[in-house]
Amino acid sequence: MTVLVGVQGAAGARAAIQAAAEEAGFRRTKLVAVTAYSAEQTAAAPAARPAGALRTSGEERAQAESLLQEATLEALGPDAGQVELRVVQGVPGRSLVEAARTIDAELLVIATRVEGVLSWLLGSQYLLRNAPCPVLLVPDHG
Repeated sequence: MTVLVGVQGAAGARAAIQAAAEEAGFRRTKLVAVTAYSAEQTAAAPAARPAGALRTSGEERAQAESLLQEATLEALGPDAGQVELRVVQGVPGRSLVEAARTIDAELLVIATRVEGVLSWLLGSQYLLRNAPCPVLLVPDHG
């Protein structure tokens, strides 16, 4: 069994990763951090955007990997090396559900902004309805 933490952007990442690491420690299981990126964002860029500013799928993936590594290192310091990092292409909610199924997660940890919990919940119905395990929402007070 595994604890899975979804990392999407910088907001709340530190608190969610720390909470997930604590849960993994309590459960004596490994921690996997997952982030999703979408190559469709580059294809759907506005026509007014210069062609040189468009990023390839590989560049999007590299940026997602870098952000995930930085967020994990910031949250856990020297213990960050014990976390398995995964970067997947796709929609965040669906990607997290699929990752949770694939690794047989016993808990999925995600961050949410305190003032935006209701809007976050309404926008994340897929994740909450389809997660194969309990979901822990970690408030971001920052």
